[in-house]
Formats: sequence, C-alpha cells, structure tokens
Amino acid sequence: MLQPCVTIAAMRLGLVTAFVTLLVPGPAETRTTAVAPARDPLAVARQLYNERRFDAAITAAESVRSPERADSVDLVVARATLEQFRDGGTADHLSTSRERLRRIRPHKLTEDERLELLVGLGQQLYLEGAAGAAATLFDTLFVDRPKQLSGTARERVLDWWASALDREARPRAEIERHTFYQQIRDRMRDELGRNPGSGVASYWLSASASGLGDHLAAWDAALAGWVRAPLAEDHGARLRTDLDLLVIRVIVPLRARATAQSPDALRQEWEQFKGRWNQGP
Repeated sequence: MLQPCVTIAAMRLGLVTAFVTLLVPGPAETRTTAVAPARDPLAVARQLYNERRFDAAITAAESVRSPERADSVDLVVARATLEQFRDGGTADHLSTSRERLRRIRPHKLTEDERLELLVGLGQQLYLEGAAGAAATLFDTLFVDRPKQLSGTARERVLDWWASALDREARPRAEIERHTFYQQIRDRMRDELGRNPGSGVASYWLSASASGLGDHLAAWDAALAGWVRAPLAEDHGARLRTDLDLLVIRVIVPLRARATAQSPDALRQEWEQFKGRWNQGP
C-alpha cells in the first residue's frame, strides 16, 4: 500500500510559508480633531510583524519595554524570532524564542494576547520536534470560549494542527496512523460545516482520507474541494494549487494501485474535471 503520510505535509504549501498574524487594535477614532492620535509603538511592532519585517518589529517592541509591558513585548519578540528561525535562522533564534515564551507571565497579558501565546507555544513545540505536544496544544484553541481565533488566524492554526498530527503519524504503524488521520478528517468535516470557505479544511479532508488509505474518499474530497474553492478568501487560488499537487503526487498513485487503473488515465480524468470547473477569462 502506498504510504502518503510521507509526502502530504512535505508538499503542503500552506504551512511552509504561513505564519499567524498578531492581533493589532485599530487606531482610535476621533470626531473632535483632525489630528489622529499617535500610534502605540507596540501596535506598530505588531503591524511590522504582520508585514514580515521581523527585525523592525523586534526593535519597535523593545523600544517600549518597561516592567508593566515586558510580557507583551516578549510575546511580540518571541513570535518574530520564531519566524526568523523559520526563514532560515539558527538554533539561537529557537532558543531565544523559547526563553522569551518561558518567562512570559500569562496573567499580565490581555485575552487576545493569551491566545497568541498559545499559538507561539504550539509553534515552538512543533519547530523543536515535539509535533504531538504541539498538536495537543493547538487543539485547545478550537474549544468554545468567549474569545476565539477567527478568520485567517484560525485557518493557519488549523493548518499547523493538522500538519503536527501528520508529522506525528508518519513514523507509526499503519493502525496507529489511522487514529491520527481520523482525527484530522473529523475536525475538517466539522470545520467545513462551520465555514464552507475554509481552504485548509478542504485540503486536509482530502489529505486525511489519503492518509487513511481511502482512495475513493480522497478523490471525491479533492473534486469537492476544487468546486468549493471559490468560496475561500483568495477565491481558491492557493487551495487549488495545493489540491493539484495532492492529487497528482499522492491520490492518483494511491487510486491507481488500489484499482489497477492507469495513472495516466487518472491524471487525464483529473485534468478534464479541472477544465470543466475552471473559471473562464
């Protein structure tokens, strides 16, 4: 049997480049003066982080360090340093981010910042090789609570969670791997019920079926994901690119082996389907 778990996360475009944005409060509105209030430097640091200007974000955050704001500053610096590591940094970046996260006092953070702290802790664990622990931590971000991640942040954490479970599943025996991929499958079904435009859920619903060896369900989920793609925020461009790689590199070989069909015939069937559903000029 083909073991797609070796390749699913490795070719997934989302996790390789995605980072979870920091929440930036909007500037205060005023109707009494034409002069906008100066922006809080920490908010500026968060915006610089979201623009992937990580060195500048760290400098801006450190410029407002004080005993009262040290924990918020460390959160921004830790998250920025994690991204520097992912952009080709060294082990020093990873140890620096760990130290900053370790010394944060959660009770000093706002509710939004505590969510960001959980994301940062999960990323730290994942990048240190503790994928199972990272998945467990990310999982806590999806429970019902007054404050929840939403929009793009939720999509990216969902991607991290699924990728962490996928990484944890790879070295295990087939029966154990199935447990992990079933978790992913169940969550993605629920997520699509909640948000039909979730590109991450559409991708991982198909990928998890591949991980389970269910070639027909993987194929059907890929077809459904392709048709549903325009509901996504970017109108499905990224999802369709990811699904195309998944189908060609994983699902087609899996289905061909299970059904004794020609891989070329299956690839042609996939191309014909895409052609019928691609948007015209």
